[in-house]
Amino acid sequence: MKVSYFPGCTLKNKAKQLDIYARKCAEVLGITLEEIEAWQCCGGVFTTSRDEVATKLSSVRALQEAKEKEQVLVSVCSACHNVIKQTNHAMQNDTEFADRVNRYNGVEYDGSTKVYHYLEMLRDLVGMEKIKEKVVNPLKGEKIAAYYGCLLLRPNSVMQMDDPETPTIIEDIIKAMGGEPVIYPYRNECCGGYVTMDDPKFAQKKSENVVVSAKNGGASRIITACPLCKYNLDKQASDIPVVYLTELLAEALGVKEDGDEQ
Repeated sequence: MKVSYFPGCTLKNKAKQLDIYARKCAEVLGITLEEIEAWQCCGGVFTTSRDEVATKLSSVRALQEAKEKEQVLVSVCSACHNVIKQTNHAMQNDTEFADRVNRYNGVEYDGSTKVYHYLEMLRDLVGMEKIKEKVVNPLKGEKIAAYYGCLLLRPNSVMQMDDPETPTIIEDIIKAMGGEPVIYPYRNECCGGYVTMDDPKFAQKKSENVVVSAKNGGASRIITACPLCKYNLDKQASDIPVVYLTELLAEALGVKEDGDEQ
């Protein structure tokens, strides 16, 4: 199965493991990630101003390309996914906004492309049983803390990935890999996000809460899909590794190699 794939800027420089292992694992699981041609930055955040369209144009072009290929659009970076999903929702439900975007782009896009996060691709297109079948290095009960952060689950009315308060999607994948998910209080709380640039101490406190909570639950590793979350958590997690979910999946599927580019 082929799907359109939006990697995003950070996966091309600071978060290469997230991209490399996403591609390798998908191939093992029977899915080819076809990178969108000439993609540009998603904008980083979804601005709520209705008259601001410039930062949404890249997302709409990617969505349109996927539509032309009759493919779903998959992203793995939490921030990219949030922007693309919210932009697609706006194109579906805000006629004035959609008209302005389409007049600018010169193409009539109607919001009909199905948008998946990599996690949803694993759950809905691959399935947990297929993952279990492909695991060659099971985690053997290792206690793993899934960190969702803000962007995967909120706003729930648009993202609709899972229950925003008690999500299970990453935990189910951990189980499929043979691990034991750690359920801890701060798994869907903010890490401090972009505030780390303006108020590092506040962001440090938010990230520290997450790391301490995961450690208190007995976790040996924390996994995330967000490059910014990993950046913030890494600063506080000197004695507990923070890794990308695709990196852990690559271990379980036997496609992670020491020579892979970091």
